[in-house]
Amino acid sequence: MRLPLLLVLLIPVAVYANDSLGLPELAIPADNPQSAEKIQLGKDLFNDTRFSLDGSISCSSCHLPDRAFSDGLPRAKGVNNQTGPRNTPTILNAAFFEHTFLDGRADSLEQQALGPILNPIEHGIKDKQAIVQILLQDEDYKRRLQKVFNISEDEINTNHLAKAIASYERTLIAGNSAFDRYYFGRDRSQLSASAARGLLIFRRKGNCANCHEISMKHALFTDNRFYNIGWGFEKIKSRLDDILLAIKENNLESLDLSAEQKSELGRFNVTGKIQDIGKFRTPTLRNIALTAPYMHDGSVKTLEDVIEYYDKGGEKNRFLDAAIYPLHLTDQEKADLVAFMKSLTSQAYEHLRKR
Repeated sequence: MRLPLLLVLLIPVAVYANDSLGLPELAIPADNPQSAEKIQLGKDLFNDTRFSLDGSISCSSCHLPDRAFSDGLPRAKGVNNQTGPRNTPTILNAAFFEHTFLDGRADSLEQQALGPILNPIEHGIKDKQAIVQILLQDEDYKRRLQKVFNISEDEINTNHLAKAIASYERTLIAGNSAFDRYYFGRDRSQLSASAARGLLIFRRKGNCANCHEISMKHALFTDNRFYNIGWGFEKIKSRLDDILLAIKENNLESLDLSAEQKSELGRFNVTGKIQDIGKFRTPTLRNIALTAPYMHDGSVKTLEDVIEYYDKGGEKNRFLDAAIYPLHLTDQEKADLVAFMKSLTSQAYEHLRKR
């Protein structure tokens, strides 16, 4: 039996609305509209290891679907078995982020896409022209790029690769968790008693929602801002006076800081503002139960350990954010918070918790 045309047209909309329950409306850049062909092209590029120095790394090497688009490692692995200084964040719902990378050095998915490919530790490609050469050597990519972007072969450049990958990443939308069905769907059967108590703690005593925001209409569980929560600051604490003096004298490069110490400067590396030392972007908590280990250096193994850290008020330093202070949670309150955070797993990824 054939379905009425109107019903056929409504079916994919209903599926999308289900997947996006609890998320805001997705904004698509005017200069990079979505299309099925562009999305598929972006997915193919995302999974292509040829865009790495030794042919071993693709975007999907660190953003694995069966890891909720993270990698399960403390810190990202790149070409020649090199290890980067930071943990791999999930790119699920990255389409809603105002800044990408943990220090916010890119303001869009398009800006972000080329960063890892040109990073000497991650993909290790030396320059943009080398990326273009890989594209031009593939007849299928050449044909598809020309068609998708309505350009000639001579016009193909890295911006087209970045736009295609960004278009694919904008399809990685994951709402519709038990929390969403409870809170936005008004189905009170969706949360256990413990998780429901955890939601109240999350919004009140735990002060979690101060940064991991929940609004009346949607919840990204991030405020897209940057904070010094104290974690990892001990790596630069002994050098802080020297660092501040070097910054004042505009001579930071004169200090023999390790790559790890430079990384711990966080948002400062982008803005050059002293008040941004040690700040990192608020991560989304959606699907957080699937994306261990935690913190920007991936050194915290469990959600329980994360809660213990915040409960004691973080590690003190002169740049610690005022929102970080001792919480004095009980053991039951801590357990309830964990139960709540586990309720943030999207229905489409629930099967990963049962592996």
